[in-house]
Amino acid sequence: MGKIKFKFKVEVSIDEATGEPRAAYLRVRDGFASDTREVVDGKAFADYGEEGELLGVEFLAPCMASVLDRITAQEPHNVQRFFRSAVPHEMVCG
Repeated sequence: MGKIKFKFKVEVSIDEATGEPRAAYLRVRDGFASDTREVVDGKAFADYGEEGELLGVEFLAPCMASVLDRITAQEPHNVQRFFRSAVPHEMVCG
């Protein structure tokens, strides 16, 4: 098994009228999403690759901070740290 290659990237859509984030996508790996799971009703969706590896998460509305920990619970520390530091503060509550 080869070394896992991470590709950390944040994409944020901004509301032009207010300047506030409308959506954020946090990518941790490249790959084709073979499964998208709704992790918070209408607010957060996680993309997974063919082997069940987390590719990224899209946030459409503010979510509880505990959601980040739940999504990344099985991920290496650097992925957990990326999620905690990279998600726009407006997309996390509590």
